Formats: sequence, C-alpha cells, structure tokens
Amino acid sequence: MGTIRHNDRSLELEAGRTLFDYADELRVQVPTSCGRTGSCHECIVEVQQGMEALCPRSPSESFLHDPYRLACQSAVVDDSGDIGFTPLRRKPQILTRATPVKTARLDPMVVRRGDEVVYDQQVVDRYRGHLYGLAMDLGTTTVVIELVDLENGETLAVASFENPQRFGGSDIMNRISYDGGPFQGELHQAIVKGLNFEIRELCKRLRVRRREIYEVAVAGNSTMRDLFFGLDVQSIGQKPYKSLIEHEVLEGKRRSMSLTVEAASLGVQVHPRARIFGLPLIASHVGADTAADLVAIDMERQDEVTMLVDVGTNTEVVVGNGERMMTASCPAGPAFEGGLVKYGMPGCEGAIESIGAVNGRFDYRTIGGVEPQGICGSGLIDLLAELRRTDQMTPKGVFPDRAFEINVVPEHGITLSREDASNLAQAKAANFCGQYIVMRRFGIAPGDVRRLYLAGGFANYVNVANAIEIGFLAPVDRDRIVKVGNAAVQGAKAVLLSRSRRESLERLIGRIEHVELETTPDFFEVFVEGCQFKPMPPTSRSSTATGDICTGLPWTWAPPPW
Repeated sequence: MGTIRHNDRSLELEAGRTLFDYADELRVQVPTSCGRTGSCHECIVEVQQGMEALCPRSPSESFLHDPYRLACQSAVVDDSGDIGFTPLRRKPQILTRATPVKTARLDPMVVRRGDEVVYDQQVVDRYRGHLYGLAMDLGTTTVVIELVDLENGETLAVASFENPQRFGGSDIMNRISYDGGPFQGELHQAIVKGLNFEIRELCKRLRVRRREIYEVAVAGNSTMRDLFFGLDVQSIGQKPYKSLIEHEVLEGKRRSMSLTVEAASLGVQVHPRARIFGLPLIASHVGADTAADLVAIDMERQDEVTMLVDVGTNTEVVVGNGERMMTASCPAGPAFEGGLVKYGMPGCEGAIESIGAVNGRFDYRTIGGVEPQGICGSGLIDLLAELRRTDQMTPKGVFPDRAFEINVVPEHGITLSREDASNLAQAKAANFCGQYIVMRRFGIAPGDVRRLYLAGGFANYVNVANAIEIGFLAPVDRDRIVKVGNAAVQGAKAVLLSRSRRESLERLIGRIEHVELETTPDFFEVFVEGCQFKPMPPTSRSSTATGDICTGLPWTWAPPPW
C-alpha cells in the first residue's frame, strides 16, 4: 500500500479518492469556490511525486501542465506507489517590519461626508461604520496585502501568499508567453481569485465586512500589474519592452501610467464601487513596485546620492536623488526565489534561511525551526559565500575535483549541483549588471553611495556581508546600507492615505531616466564578469573581463530575456 504525503504528514493511499479528499484529512488548506467541480480553477496543487498514480487530466485542467493538477479532479488510480503534493498557494514568511512612511497629513481619496462614503467627490456608498483600504505588493513569486483603516491610517492586519500564477511559469517572460497562448486570461483569473480568497479569510478572521473596503492600491512590476488588470501584456515581452499603457502615454493618448477601475469590473470582492488603483509604471520592466519603493524611501527629498535595490525575480535598481535619477530592471529569474535550483524554495516554513560551515559540515537554521525541506534565497547566498570562503568552490562555480554536486544536508538529501550553481551565477550576474552599469552611467563608484536601501522581503533576510562577498550587492560601506523591509506595500499604503503623495509620485517619475542594460556596448563582458562569485569592483571604471573568462565555466551562457 502506498502513501500520500504533504510535508511531514502522510496517509495510506486508497484508489478513487481525490487529492482534495486527502488534503481535507491532512488539514491542508486548499482554496475552492465552485464546490469541487473543477470550474473555479482555484485548487491548483503541485504534484512533487507520483503523477503517474493519478487519473488523466480532465478537460477543466487543460490550462495546466506538469507538475500541476486541480486537487478536485486528481483521483488516485494506483494506490501501490507514493504521492507527494503541496498547494500552489503556500504561506510564505511574512515580512511585517518596514521603515515607516512619512505622511504629512491624512488625505485619502476615500472619505466620510456625513452619512456618505465619497471617493474623489463621488458618492459610492452610505457610511457603514468603517472605511478600509487594501495595499498590495503583487510580486512574481509572493503577494503581500495590508488592510488599512483609512480614517486613522492604522494597519489592521498583514497577510501574504505565494502568487498562484506559478503554473504559468516562474518568471515574467514565461508568464507573458503563457498569457499569449490559448489560455489567455487564466493568469488574470488566478491572481484575482487568489486575492479574493485572502480577502475573505482576512475579513472572517478580523470580523470585517468586505463591503467596507473602498480602495485597493496595487504595486507590482509592469507585467504583474497589467495581468492583474486583465490587460494584454505581449508588448512587454517584445522590443522595446513597453506595456500598452506606456505606449499610450508616449503616443499622447493618456497622461499617466497609473490605472483606476471599479472593483466590480475586475471581480475583486470588496465594495463593487470601490476603486482599484494601480500605481504608475516608470518605464519598460521598471514598474509600479519600484514607484512604491520610491515613495517609501522618500526619494523626492533625498539630497545625497542614494541607491535603491529591490531584489526579486525581477530586480530593480535606482540611483540618484530627488533631482536626477537613473533606473534599470534586471531579470534575475527565480533562482534565488525557489526556482531552477533543485532544492531551492521560497521563504516558507522548512526553508533553510541561513547556513554556515562549522567543523567540516554545514550548520543551518530553518524558518519555523522545523526539519529542512530546501533552501531559500538568503540561505543560498550564505551557502555560496561559505563555499568560496572554505575553498569548496572556485569563483567560476567549479567544485573540488570537478565534482557534480556538494552535499549540504546529507541526512535530508539536500545538495547543490553544478547546474544549480550555473543558474545562481546567471541570476547573480543580472543583479550585478543592473547595479554596476547604472552606477557607471550615473558617474559614481560604490564608495560614492551615501545610502543604499535594500527593499523587499528577500533582501530583508540577506546577510549583507555574504551578498557583497559573492558580488550580489555593490560593495557599499555597511553603515550606509539600510534594509527597509517591504517598501512596495508601504508605498502602496502611503498613496492609499494621501492623494498628495500620488501627485508627487507622478512628478517624480517624470525625472527618472531609464537605462536599457542590453544596449550597453560591453554588456556581455560585464555579465560574464558578474557570473563569477567574487566581489564587484570598487570603482566606477569598467574592469570587465575578456572573452577567455568563459573558459572552464560549468555553464553555457545564454542572453537573459530583456
């Protein structure tokens, strides 16, 4: 008799039962709103083992490919083997700490006027007792939402979940490609339904009425934001890599790259006349999440040279001050966020978040203090730095005796392979290129940066010294580096509470110069140097490598998908 497993819990298999049936018994929360008929497409699970033991896909699963299934449609047909599964939406480690955003005065778009609720002078409802708003950081990998009281500016609760669009690919370019195929619209529906599920759970827990939520502010990169609004994103994946909204602005058809629609038009389950506000994009792949970051760090009032690095599947870099800024987007891919690395995983319970070499073996700490299941981004950075520090890996990612892999946690079978190192090197090189080229174009060296802000949940947990040692971050003096937490959701909250911050953000965006990294004459050389696990050069002059640096690399370089 085989078993079915989720994390460290298991049951005996019985033919004829669905994965949803087992999820109930294993107390695994799998979302659904259709009564398990397969029509809502919400109960997506990742089958980690035993796909062959399940029945063939039903027509309602046609939009999925391996290793994804709908839990309600996946019946066991062979109970002699073992099956392992996990819901597509896991609960990541929630980053609640962030640098407080300064708001001069409370001036939201939604206000109470007597017994009426008014949005920008338009009556949308009668006053029911509260005015709430949602601030959302819509990331490629994870989503964070804050429920905010619009009358006093306080945050009532914070929630997070894995982006349920993962079945369409782990990075932006794959999702753009997926949305251009026969299942266009599935990614839009997935994120809206994922948000609705979290809103229902949040309101149930807090005993808050969904109809008292009158605005949702959405910060996300260009692709994530526009997918959420149901827009065609194909132009973002093709030269010159601009959204439909940016094209319309450039053609003079619209004045702003922000978006505002009624909630009912998107199917978001708040008050039907609530507004969904998409923060403005900046340029190309530099999106509304970066715009929100700039609000959070008060970039408009920065006098000295400031650098912002928001690390993620797409990393954004901004260098400058309130008067002059340059920015670039670096498609780093999912390697540091749980993809392309065999034992990589997001920052969820069971992920190794820090690791160090002690007496010939690795000592580690997991999120939640439970048995390790894999390694998240902060742990991978630690591991790479330790391998270099202990001479167990060359700068080019080669292991001793050209071994194929290194045992990291042998008692749990967790390893790091040469292929893993290759993917991490290229992801690190994208981050390297963005920081190095933008600083060089701006005319500064790392030592000229007076303040380096690290934004995002991933960056918050990174060991800065280790990140600098492998060239993941610019070698800025440690006392000048500030971790600002989830700046995107804080910026989204700020514009929820202040129309003046929205107006100043629009002005700020107009002063930003976008740098297209791929047009840099020595881009290839900079990228190849960035693939090495060593610190970034401390000067602004190019010290790029020659072509022979590729000799002996354990990977084949392929151009990143800018």
